[in-house]
Amino acid sequence: MKSNNPVFNRSPEFNGQANSYAGYGQSQTMTDPSQWGTGTPGQTGYGQGQVDQGRMTIDSVVQKTAMSLGLVIVTALATWILTPDVEGGADLGPLMAAVGIGSLGAFALSMVNSFKRSISPALVLLFCALEGVALGGISKLFDAQFGDGVVSGAVIGTFAAFAGTLAAYKFFNIKVTAKFQKFVIAAVFGMIGLGLMELVLGMFGAQIGLFGVSKLGMVTAFAGLILGVFMLIMDFDFVEKGVAAGLPEKESWRAAFAMTVSLVWIYTNLLRILAFFSQD
Repeated sequence: MKSNNPVFNRSPEFNGQANSYAGYGQSQTMTDPSQWGTGTPGQTGYGQGQVDQGRMTIDSVVQKTAMSLGLVIVTALATWILTPDVEGGADLGPLMAAVGIGSLGAFALSMVNSFKRSISPALVLLFCALEGVALGGISKLFDAQFGDGVVSGAVIGTFAAFAGTLAAYKFFNIKVTAKFQKFVIAAVFGMIGLGLMELVLGMFGAQIGLFGVSKLGMVTAFAGLILGVFMLIMDFDFVEKGVAAGLPEKESWRAAFAMTVSLVWIYTNLLRILAFFSQD
């Protein structure tokens, strides 16, 4: 089950490298899930070096994803409430600091979690907290500037995109190929590269406007929205394969992290799209 997705290819479990069992005095590598077993008491390999901490299930993935998204929402609401109002000439320093610190911290942790071999629930939750801080600040700025329910519309649209993508994945039996994975991951990193370039140019006052609320920005916004849907399809595919393969329950956190990233990606692009169309 080799993966090109950087979130999953660091996991030996997702790539069929962690199911070696010592049984009957021999080392056996089980690659077919139907052949996996735990042995019986008294046999060599039973309980030796193997601690069964449960298996990843759809329920465990849903629970971990709900916890991750719940933390994003709670910290976003806290940031919205605790930072000064944008109107009335208030000092926007705390709000901008929240956006900057949250964004940089979340980006750094997203890279760590994506390439970390062993998933860390604590780092996933810390990422969610920082992402929530950033989203809370960004959403407050968009609400003050564009109003007209752009934030609530983006939230509803994000969950609608999730439900629609999941329904399409199941009903149309979408298959994720290696070429599809490579294309999506290359496009995502390309988008990240453009974002970093825009950030550097902004430091010198030479922004192009690729990620602003403008006609040019809409190109990247719609491209980002489509990529977010593709990312969700890849997430669903890995969850389905992981459950079928009987991966350790801890891997539910890796799946939850991936889906949280995809949903945040979709939300931020929807926010820009709705803001653009709400302009006079």
